Amino acid sequence: MNSPKKPKSDIAKQILERENQDRQALALLLEQHLTKNDQILVQKIEMGGSEAYLGSVTLEWFARRVRFASRLPLFREKFNSDTDNVEIDAESIEEIQQRSLDWSRQAPLAQYLAVRKNHKFPPVLVVVNQPWVDNPKAAQWDTNKQARQSATEFTTLDQEGRIGLLNVSEEVTIFALDGQHRLMGVQGLIELIQTGKLQRYKKDKKPLGGLITVEELSKEYQVDAAYLQNLATEKIGIEFISAVVAGETREQARRRVRSIFVHVNLMAVPLTKGQLAQLDEDNGFAIVARKIAVTHPLLKDLEGRNPRVNWNSATVAAQSTVLTTLQALKDMSVRYLEYKFPKWKSSNNKNLIPMRPEDEQLEEGIETFKELFDYLNSLPSYQKLEQGVETYQLRRFSHEKGAGEGNMLFRPVGQVAFAHALGILVFKKGLSLKTIFKKLRKYDKEGGFSAMDYPQSPWYGVLYSPNRKRVLVSGRDLATKLIVYILGGIEDRMERAELRMAVADGREVGRNQAMSFEGTFVKPREVGLPPIL
Repeated sequence: MNSPKKPKSDIAKQILERENQDRQALALLLEQHLTKNDQILVQKIEMGGSEAYLGSVTLEWFARRVRFASRLPLFREKFNSDTDNVEIDAESIEEIQQRSLDWSRQAPLAQYLAVRKNHKFPPVLVVVNQPWVDNPKAAQWDTNKQARQSATEFTTLDQEGRIGLLNVSEEVTIFALDGQHRLMGVQGLIELIQTGKLQRYKKDKKPLGGLITVEELSKEYQVDAAYLQNLATEKIGIEFISAVVAGETREQARRRVRSIFVHVNLMAVPLTKGQLAQLDEDNGFAIVARKIAVTHPLLKDLEGRNPRVNWNSATVAAQSTVLTTLQALKDMSVRYLEYKFPKWKSSNNKNLIPMRPEDEQLEEGIETFKELFDYLNSLPSYQKLEQGVETYQLRRFSHEKGAGEGNMLFRPVGQVAFAHALGILVFKKGLSLKTIFKKLRKYDKEGGFSAMDYPQSPWYGVLYSPNRKRVLVSGRDLATKLIVYILGGIEDRMERAELRMAVADGREVGRNQAMSFEGTFVKPREVGLPPIL
């Protein structure tokens, strides 16, 4: 007699129960192994003939267990313990291909992790070393000086050897190949959590200024101690490679590890200032600058005309048809808006990271900056662009090929100085843009911003170097003060006297001789100031 068939629902239920039991058994097995501090669950991967193991570790573990690449036994003789760098000389240059650690980055990176809620570090690449690797007489080396085993000890948990446990016991040493500054930042964070303070350093690890404190971060960014403590248990991705693999000699292993190190660092091309300004989503000034660059009629891309903004470089070439750079726009945004939105910048000089402004404030900042560009667009110099004149014709000096107007408004340094001066006048002195630009339109029409390479120009010797016949970037702050003065923003007699002396210094052409605004040689004390508008 045939037994009755079980309903499909019962079979499905049994399958689900079996899967649930399997998951529970797997969870118990993993729990048994992962509670040990000497093992990490990893996935084995292969690329370019090299084995590696992917996993994750807590930030506290990362800071405590991983060392800088410069501490590899390979570099020990040339290692500088004060800076954690390798001393480069004729011998070590062939042994090390890494950039020196920049300790000035530690505090900003630690602060980023501490105050930015949605912080993220990419995975790091580390090399696993064992004591026997550096002992040529160890049993792990055969008579041909080849390794009998790998420095990484991997215990597989599946039949194909894809998932398993990696030995990271205390006798194993681990060094960061890619991610040394991330390690530096995490170590700074853990120090901040454990001690409540963090020393700032110069590039060479010499102390710089005061300490960064938890109390200071709490006051500035509302970060509490409990939140900071939890950060230590956050996890970062980590990829392990072996210092030596089976069959390698020590020299072959060294070349392989060094080659990997060089290649991962060569691929890490640093971003330009312009690219950083493009990508920065936390700096309010950068966000405002980007918005204006793509929306304002003076700057945005329009069909049938050359682009007005250089998005990558911080400079404008003589023949370039752009009007400005994104970096200059960001600097203009900072200089103009910093007095209206002081909290967008750090409140002190301790390198604290400013937080992203609220959306309402950003909208206000965009509208305020847009208003400035609306007025800028009304200046006769910029109106020439609508008449078909190219930017380089207005930018070039008279002595350059093609001869131009030498207009400071078409130089990034002049644009930044101009925006800075207007920021002072509007937000510190209380003047209105309407009143200011009524004067400036007349001043511009009469050539006040042009011919900066002629002695008659206020910008001669300030933004233009008559000796080198080129733009004088170092004169930006002086140009700012001069614009403020010309627009009636400096009334203090001492301040005016100091400004006159600075202008005279810029126009000095020899010992006790300077160029007057009339184009004659006079004594420096005889150089005056241009008339106030």
